[in-house]
Amino acid sequence: MPGLLLDTLNRKPDALKARRRPVWLMRQAGRYLPEYRELRAEKGGFLELVYDSEAAAEVTLQPIRRFGFDGAILFSDILIVPHALGQDLWFEAGEGPRLAPPLATELVDGAWQGLERAFQHFDPVYRTVELTRAQLGEETTMLGFAGSPWTVATYMVAGRGSKDQGAARSLAWRDPEAFASLIEAIEQATVQYLVGQIDAGAEAVQLFDSWAGSLSPAQFERWVIAPNARIAAALHERRPGVPVMGFPKGAGAKLPAYARETGVDALCIDETTQASWIHRQIAPEMPVQGNLDPMLLLAGGPELEGAVRGILSDFADRPHIFNLGHGIDKETPIAHVERLLAILRGR
Repeated sequence: MPGLLLDTLNRKPDALKARRRPVWLMRQAGRYLPEYRELRAEKGGFLELVYDSEAAAEVTLQPIRRFGFDGAILFSDILIVPHALGQDLWFEAGEGPRLAPPLATELVDGAWQGLERAFQHFDPVYRTVELTRAQLGEETTMLGFAGSPWTVATYMVAGRGSKDQGAARSLAWRDPEAFASLIEAIEQATVQYLVGQIDAGAEAVQLFDSWAGSLSPAQFERWVIAPNARIAAALHERRPGVPVMGFPKGAGAKLPAYARETGVDALCIDETTQASWIHRQIAPEMPVQGNLDPMLLLAGGPELEGAVRGILSDFADRPHIFNLGHGIDKETPIAHVERLLAILRGR
């Protein structure tokens, strides 16, 4: 029997009438949990943990055991796709991911096409999904995910994260045909990756576009809406009935176009988005996920309770999944998560 989260994504009438709201938190399997830090230290590094299916399944299950969230989000990383497309991937301690070669030059001259594809990197992730789904109760939804093409491309072009995504934005203007070829490659790999996750047991998938907010409206249409629409259409065709959630962080006024044109089944919103505006701009039957400020969960206190109750009230009349506006901060006290859940569960 599907759980409350999956029923909400599928717009079941009983989900809207349920006494409580389904909840999970982005990055819920991660560094704020002592059991995660202990396991990561044992495995020796982040990527080693991701590619160890048994360990990654354990990480995925840790917050479910501790908190009983309604969704278990696969423990992995959006940069598995670039790794599969042939870039080297590693994580520098305290500095984040690195990809080589950076494609800022190779993309223009076509050299990147010669990178050796390594789709075997998807296999341990599929196994993680299988192992996790086998240990979850029916009431808990198994969530897969991938990065959206624009956000993934920003890392591939620069070889690392950046504050303004300048390398990718500049390249997209200078040589849009070359940039489009990269987006197409990411699209195709992403569809393959998500279909594999679904076949392994994922019951819904989320597309993360963490850097969607850095683009102009016209570029947003080309590099965010259009690729995500093609991915959503491919998933709906190849695996009908599996909900696709879209999270274009920072999209702001471009959210209505994203919701209308991508074909995603649910819209994930960040903490800067006002509920009253969403109700005016987004079809009332579309499920919305979000949007507590992660910094408020970090801070705690009476403001947290007020904000949680406000979000519950604001989205009471549409399908809604309670979540953060982005990932949980690694310094968040576990007691604050427990308080959040107590409010949501009426205790």
